Amino acid sequence: MTTTLQDQTTLQDKTMVIIGAGSGIARRIAEDATAQGAQVISVGRSEVDLADEATVRAFAERVGQLDYLVSLAADHANGPVTELDRAAVHRAFDAKVIGPILLAKHFAPRFRPGGAMLLFSGVAAWRPAPGRTVMATTNAAAATLAEALAVELAPVRVNAISPGIVDSGAWDGPGKEAFFQAVAERNPAHRVGTPSDISAAALLALTNPFLTGATLHVDGGGRLA
Repeated sequence: MTTTLQDQTTLQDKTMVIIGAGSGIARRIAEDATAQGAQVISVGRSEVDLADEATVRAFAERVGQLDYLVSLAADHANGPVTELDRAAVHRAFDAKVIGPILLAKHFAPRFRPGGAMLLFSGVAAWRPAPGRTVMATTNAAAATLAEALAVELAPVRVNAISPGIVDSGAWDGPGKEAFFQAVAERNPAHRVGTPSDISAAALLALTNPFLTGATLHVDGGGRLA
């Protein structure tokens, strides 16, 4: 069956797999994609462990063919580098780097024409801070991985999104309002992000047939401030 450029710019009747369903951003992407006619399969760590290749392989076999794959999996190993736990560092790389490589390995032959993969980086890669060494490194690696996979998996397109500070629920707790106010005052956009901001960019990255190997910085200019 021939796939036209117009076919690639719509989510109607497309199959989208979202890894990391527990995040507020993942839920918004799923909602927006479903509203545009996509069939969305959202899974969390309990269903697919990116540190276990056997579960990744089995999941790919269950899904079969697909159009879009989005990986939002994350596992943080924050703290002073002198106090980092090696196992926590490994888990962080499994979620952001090794796991997406395994996803590419097992899903690559299953993409329909016009298919695309989307990874998640983060502003910490461009604004490293004390106690965030692993976060900065894994996010930077995710952006580089998107470029490498865009070349190797072509014509499957691969892009990354680098969100800034987003009111997704991850920051809920004491000090949230003061922190968000400080971020908004510093950012050129003068506000923090919302899940809808990230979802809009994610769906653009997935459906634009001429976009690949790119990292979209949806951070309100936070990496520049």
